[in-house]
Amino acid sequence: MAPGWAAEMLGGPHQSDDARRETNMTALSPHLRQATPVVAARGEGVHLYGEDGRRYLDFTAGIGVTSTGHCHPRVVAAAQEQVATLVHGQYTTVMHRPLRQLVDKLGEVLPAGLDSLFFTNSGSEAVEAALRLARQATGRPNVLVCHGGFHGRTVAAASMTTSGTRFRSGFSPLMSGVVVTPFPTAYRYGWDEETATRFALQELDYTLQTISSPADTAAVIVEPVLGEGGYVPATRAFLEGLRERADRHGFLLILDEVQTGVGRTGRFWGHDHFGITPDILVTAKGLASGFPLSGIAASEELMAKAWPGSQGGTYGANAVACAAALATLDVVRDEKLVENADAMGARLRQGLEAVAARTPGIGDVRGLGLMLATEFVTEDGSPDPETAARVQRAAVDEGLLLLLCGAWNQVVRMIPALVIDETAVDEGLRAWATAVEAGTSGQSAR
Repeated sequence: MAPGWAAEMLGGPHQSDDARRETNMTALSPHLRQATPVVAARGEGVHLYGEDGRRYLDFTAGIGVTSTGHCHPRVVAAAQEQVATLVHGQYTTVMHRPLRQLVDKLGEVLPAGLDSLFFTNSGSEAVEAALRLARQATGRPNVLVCHGGFHGRTVAAASMTTSGTRFRSGFSPLMSGVVVTPFPTAYRYGWDEETATRFALQELDYTLQTISSPADTAAVIVEPVLGEGGYVPATRAFLEGLRERADRHGFLLILDEVQTGVGRTGRFWGHDHFGITPDILVTAKGLASGFPLSGIAASEELMAKAWPGSQGGTYGANAVACAAALATLDVVRDEKLVENADAMGARLRQGLEAVAARTPGIGDVRGLGLMLATEFVTEDGSPDPETAARVQRAAVDEGLLLLLCGAWNQVVRMIPALVIDETAVDEGLRAWATAVEAGTSGQSAR
């Protein structure tokens, strides 16, 4: 379908600027291009329904946001009740019960010692709040980021993002004080995980010796699984190495769990796979099943080092979002969605690996839980974004919605809602197999 499909479906055919002004028409920014041609009318569980009535299996979950599925009845009921009671109680002006209850509820799932919370709206805002706290608490200017990480699009968050130039180009100068160190991306280097991990830690030590001395380093921030960078899990030895160096040198370890948190990887937090605890944890996305809510957690001692006035915001901890988050956490617990993500993730991965085994153009299948990806490569092993895009488009033809990631957009990712069952996994795998066959043979209909 032509690139202008969104404007045509949502606002009529393209018009010239003069014609639009004459008719007083407005339009979305031309850079807000949708990844699929679907105009969603409603959602239910792991499915979206287009305005044309077609049902789609949604393996995007709003980029990992609708953790309990689309319109989970308990989340809907909680939000509806809250809307009728109190929509917005600005939390630096008044306190409201959903916020108090959410603080208590998160205490049941947060790592021991992370007992102080600050809430905001988006992942980018929460990342910047974590950075601000780290700099104020340590009095140090620099932050170490891992190559391939994604932390957001606001200026500071984009300055810390190295998963692709598209997120950080064109509005320089970026924030200073950001130093990039390698992530153990074994597939990209062509090494085994042990070799890649040893290299990454050696380079980190070299960076601390040559670019950002420990005395200048406030924190290191890392995703337990690279998100936009290609769904690459960290290794236990790497995160243990970060933890050891942070303790030895007196800087902070910040884990960006915006995408990996709330059960996505088959553990409640992504870092639970690796046996370490951060100084600051960042959460968002799946926390409130689609309502905008994010936050950071730290020890009370550390959080107290934030400067007066440095934490706040008009919409942070919105009452409806907090009510939705409370219901989300209850559903995750009661329906055992963390365990389901682990089991269904294993089933999905097995199917993806079976397709990869018979497809020469697939270089790697990786991820944790229900955060899985397939990387497409050319005959010489180079990234193959064209094939990845064809497969993603062919999947839409089969009723399966997917997204791309990776530096070249050469990776197709799957992040279905945590409520997915065996039937939907198998349905998705059948559609995937057909889409891969069509996309790798250049036969996608679109």
